[in-house]
Amino acid sequence: MHQDGVRFLEKEITQMKVAVIGDMMTDRYITGRVNRISPEAPVPVNLVESQREVPGGAANTAANLAALGCPVFACGMKGNDADGAVLSSLMEQAGIDMSGMILAENYHTTAKIRILGARQQMMRLDYEEKKNPSSHDCHFILSWLEHLLSEGLRCIVLSDYGKGMITGELSGAVISLAKRYGVPVLVDPKGADWTKYDGAYGITPNLKELSDCVGREIPNDDEAVEQAGKEVREKYHLTHLFVTRSEKGITCISEKGSIHRASAAQDVFDVSGAGDTVMAVTAAATADGLPMDTILELSNKAAGIAVSKVGTYQVKREELLSAWSRGENVRLSYRPLTWEEAEERVGRWKERGEKVVFTNGCFDILHRGHVTYLQQAASLGNHLIVGLNSDESVKKLKGLGRPVNKEEDRSFMLAALRCVDEVVIFGEDTPEKLLSRLKPDILVKGGDYRVEEVAGRQYAGEVKILSFVDGYSTTGLIHKIRRE
Repeated sequence: MHQDGVRFLEKEITQMKVAVIGDMMTDRYITGRVNRISPEAPVPVNLVESQREVPGGAANTAANLAALGCPVFACGMKGNDADGAVLSSLMEQAGIDMSGMILAENYHTTAKIRILGARQQMMRLDYEEKKNPSSHDCHFILSWLEHLLSEGLRCIVLSDYGKGMITGELSGAVISLAKRYGVPVLVDPKGADWTKYDGAYGITPNLKELSDCVGREIPNDDEAVEQAGKEVREKYHLTHLFVTRSEKGITCISEKGSIHRASAAQDVFDVSGAGDTVMAVTAAATADGLPMDTILELSNKAAGIAVSKVGTYQVKREELLSAWSRGENVRLSYRPLTWEEAEERVGRWKERGEKVVFTNGCFDILHRGHVTYLQQAASLGNHLIVGLNSDESVKKLKGLGRPVNKEEDRSFMLAALRCVDEVVIFGEDTPEKLLSRLKPDILVKGGDYRVEEVAGRQYAGEVKILSFVDGYSTTGLIHKIRRE
């Protein structure tokens, strides 16, 4: 199973052509700090610090597939409006083929706006307008799809968010056409009646969606899920039913029986879009014909990465390959990046349109203040890279007896945090030389600095100053230990 996954992620996944048809959306995240209650009403005041947009809904599934290395073809509706323009730009940056996208006049592109205070979602604002494809649109979609099938398309995803794109007529026609070519159709369902998905290769509901479909609450235990899944699979003539079960992992029900794969215990910061991640991995792995136990393990790994991030997140192929190769969800060993490796890694992230955040420090005895600060820094972009002072530079800055922990131990601890993508060590008093090579989008500094005082600021797109958490410091911990 392990070698199947490695071979698939290293090469074969890049050859899996997948079409995603569904409700395309723009997701916008507005992040700030909450320090007070409004004098106008009993609501928190969010001091906005950053804003970012990512593909949402079916577009997130397509973006997940693209991040995994698959050639992806998207089909959905967008309006001739600002959110539609943002959606097109995001999909283009992700490398998604948009030849199947339909420009609908007098239609507002679906957009979801999430307001976050630090790393917690406070509110969501939705702009949406339900709209069905016309008969002309359906004819275009089926012609577009048949051309792709004749060119070697390996899998089709119907991503239904109930916004109108996936009608019974279109769904039935897509499933019928795919069967003629022997290509699997996987469905992310919406609603309690799954008649329009009849005959699909597989459906990927979560436990609530399965409960809605059978009309009763299904407890999260193997036997109950298996029984309900069997009913649904037979009723709608499905080859497989993939049930996502939060901490219980994923269960696949087929004619041969059931396979359960539990999730590993870990921190969960945000479940937004995790189902799209599972769908993307399941679709790509199904397209390659991997064994079912490998498909479920890969999907579990990818979901674990997705929920450890803030907001809608596209899991990258190298991330999944790294997690798969480790065989578990923690770093058992870690080597910080060289400056050359860090420069290459940051350049690759930025080429994909992903925002890179940099911060630096000694991080000698890692404590709650450090972790909170790093989480806040990570929430400002897509990747956080930490510049770590070498042992010699810590001794120079902090004096004899420091650091308490050696640089290899400090880098290991930082890398084990979900919010930290990579660590790179520098030996100078400041990271200015390192920053001249990395050129991050955002340079974050903690404390009461002024922007013009931050070393290396000229090499970053912008500088953000974050407050430290009161009551936590490495020096204070050392003094406390010595007193006691």
